Amino acid sequence: MSLYNFKKIAVVPTAKDFIDIILSKTQRKTPTVVHKHYKISRIRGFYMRKVKFTQQNFHDRLSRIIQEFPKLDDVHPFYADLMNVLYDKDHYKLGLGQLNTARHLIDNVAKDYVRLLKYGDSLYRCKQLKRAALGRMATIMKRQAANLAYLEQVRQHLARLPSIDPYTRTIIICGFPNVGKSSFINKITRADVEVQPYAFTTKSLYVGHTDYKYLRWQVIDTPGILDHALEERNVIEMQAVTALAHLRAAILYFVDPSEQCGHSIEDQISLFESIKPLFSNKPLIVVLNKMDVVRPEDLPPPKGSCWRIFSLSTVPIMRMSTVTDEGVQEVKIEACERLLGHRVTEKMRTKKVDGILNRLHVATPSPRDGKPRPPSIPPQVLARKQAQADRDARKRKLEREIELEEGDDYVLDLQKNYTEIPEEERHDPIPEFWEGHNIADYIDPDIFDKLAELEQEEALREEGGLYAVPKIELDETMREIKQLAIQIRNKKAILKDESLLTKQSTKPVMPRNTRARERARSTTKLREEMEKLGVDMSESKEAHFTRTRSRSRSASAPVAKRARIDVSRGRSVSRPARDEQGVKDTQMQKRAKNMAHVAIAKKTKKMGLKGEADRFIGTKMPKHLFSGKRGTGKTDRR
Repeated sequence: MSLYNFKKIAVVPTAKDFIDIILSKTQRKTPTVVHKHYKISRIRGFYMRKVKFTQQNFHDRLSRIIQEFPKLDDVHPFYADLMNVLYDKDHYKLGLGQLNTARHLIDNVAKDYVRLLKYGDSLYRCKQLKRAALGRMATIMKRQAANLAYLEQVRQHLARLPSIDPYTRTIIICGFPNVGKSSFINKITRADVEVQPYAFTTKSLYVGHTDYKYLRWQVIDTPGILDHALEERNVIEMQAVTALAHLRAAILYFVDPSEQCGHSIEDQISLFESIKPLFSNKPLIVVLNKMDVVRPEDLPPPKGSCWRIFSLSTVPIMRMSTVTDEGVQEVKIEACERLLGHRVTEKMRTKKVDGILNRLHVATPSPRDGKPRPPSIPPQVLARKQAQADRDARKRKLEREIELEEGDDYVLDLQKNYTEIPEEERHDPIPEFWEGHNIADYIDPDIFDKLAELEQEEALREEGGLYAVPKIELDETMREIKQLAIQIRNKKAILKDESLLTKQSTKPVMPRNTRARERARSTTKLREEMEKLGVDMSESKEAHFTRTRSRSRSASAPVAKRARIDVSRGRSVSRPARDEQGVKDTQMQKRAKNMAHVAIAKKTKKMGLKGEADRFIGTKMPKHLFSGKRGTGKTDRR
C-alpha cells in the first residue's frame, strides 16, 4: 500500500472559475432582498454578512488547495527530489506561497471593509462598500491566475505518477537506453511498458509488481541514462538517478554485449563506474542481456578483456535473454534473495535486535571424559517410526504427487488403475461402459459366426433375384406429362428469380399510372403462357375468371364516393381516419375529441403555447437570483 496518494488532490479551478464559484455561492447561500425602510443596523448586518461569507469561502477553498498539495519537507526524500526534478522546487513553493499570501490579503480586505461597514450611514453607502470589498477580493484572485494554472498542471502530473512505496521490497532496473530493461519488467510483472527499437522509449518511471516467497515486490523500470556529467543530465535521466539515490532496493545494471543499443561496451562500463556511488549499501547485480545475439566469450579480444573489471570486483554477473526467456527467472530470484539477505543484515545492525538476542541462549555441551554418548531413542518410538515407514512404502502415490514429480511431462492416465482388466487391454479404444451399462454383459461370443451366416443367406437371396426391381415402361402420355412438368418447373423458377430481382432492384421507382400502364397479370397472358408450354387451354375460353377489385378509381364511380376519395387522398381508401380508429360510436368519438381539446387547452393557457406542436423553453435566467430568500428544501441547484 503506497504511503502517498496524489490522486485525491482536488481539482484547482482557473481564476475566473474560482471567482464565479465563490460569488455564486454567496448569492445562493445568503439573503438577497433588502429594503430601504429597514433600520440602518439591519442593512449594515445584511451587507457585513455577505462580505464575511465571501471571505470565509475564499479562505476555505485556498486553505484546502494549500493543504492537499504535498509539502516537500514532509514527504519522503525520493518524492521530494522527484518533484524538484519534474516541477522545480522553487517554483512549486513559490506558487503555494503566493496562494497563502492571497489568502491573508483577502482576510485583511474583509476585515477592513467590515470595519467600514459598521459606520455606513445609508443603504447606498453600505451597498457600495460591499461591492468594493467583493471587487477587491476578486482582483486579488485574478492576479493568481498563473499560479492556479501552474498548480493544476502539477496536480494532473502528480495524479499520473506511479504509486511507489519507498519502504517496501523494491528492485530497480537501470542502464543505457535500449538494453532491454522494459522487456525484462514485462516478463516478470504484469506491467505493460512500451518496447520500441529506439532509445528513450521509456520517458518516466514505471512500476510493476511480482510475487516471490508469498511476498509482494515492486519492480521499477527507469529511463535510460547516458554517460555524462550530472549537471548535463536532462529531466528523463534525473528521474532514474533520483530513484537510485533514495530508494532502498536491489539494483540490476543491464549491459548489452551485442552493442545493438548503439553504445559500446567501454561506454557501458564507464557509465557503471560513474554511477557506482549511487549503488553503495545496496545489493547489486550486473545482468548481461541479449545472450541470444552474442555471448561474452564470442567477443573479439579487445572487447572481451573489458569484463575483467567486473570479474575482479565482488559484483555478481548473470546472463539473460528476454527473447528466449533464458535466465529471466534466475535473475529475478537472485535479486530477491540478495535483497532479503541485505534487509536481514541491516536489521541485525539495529538496536532492536539486541533485545531479542539477549533473550535467546543456545546451550552447547562440551565433551567431558571422552565417552561416546549417542542419542537415546526409546524402542517404542523406533518401532512406531518403522511401521510408519512401511505404511508409506505400501501407500499408492497420488496423481498430484506424480504430477509434481514429472512436471511438464505429466499426462493424466486413469486407465492404468483398471487392475481387473489385463494390462494389454486397458488402453483399448472401446469403452467399458456405455450409457450406464456394462458393455461386456451385452457381447455375444458367437456374434461373428451368426454374422457370417446372415451374409450367406443374403447372398443366396440376391442370386435368386429376390431383390430385382421390375422395369416399368412409360407410355407416350406419361412421357409428355413428365416433359410438361419439367417445363412448368423451369418456367416457375425463372419467374421466381425475375420477381426477386425486381424486389431487390435499387433503381428509382416511377410514379404509378394505372391507366397508361399495361396490367402485369391477366387472363389472356396466363392463357398465352400456358399454350406456349404446350397445355391445351381451349376449354378455358368460356370459363368465368373472378376479377380482383381495381385499386384505381373507376370512371363510373358515384360522384359522392369520388368526392370522398379526393378529400382523403393522403391515406388508403380501405383504412379509416385516425380519429375514427378504435371508436365504437359517435358519442365516444365526441368524448375523445373533447378530452384532446382539454389537454391542449391546459398547455396553451398555463404555458402560453400557440398550439400542440410548440416546444416549451423554460426560463433562461435562474429564478432564485431575482427573487427573495428561498424557502426550505433543496438549495443546491448544482
